[in-house]
Amino acid sequence: MKLLIAVIQDKDSSRLSNALIKEGFRATKLASTGGFLRAGNTTFLIGVEDERIQQVLDVIRSNCKIRDQLVTPVSPVSGAADSYIPFPVEVQVGGAAVFVMPVERFEHF
Repeated sequence: MKLLIAVIQDKDSSRLSNALIKEGFRATKLASTGGFLRAGNTTFLIGVEDERIQQVLDVIRSNCKIRDQLVTPVSPVSGAADSYIPFPVEVQVGGAAVFVMPVERFEHF
């Protein structure tokens, strides 16, 4: 058995949740915040048997899309803030960061 920890963008959360349920997977959703853009994420905790890992990864891949987004960088911590002019920068957001971890024991009560 494995524990998949999938960190995804909030925009993909409902779509992924529905797709996991449709495929018979149960997951726990946690609200989280990304460090780079300080934007809302959702972290899914998914327990799955070894032989179904690829199926879960396929569901995540097909429901969590990478997209381009314009962001305005925050002002530098040190230096002259009065001369800092923020310009929007296009960055890629979305997709999924998935960690697959072994589960030593699982109990359901």
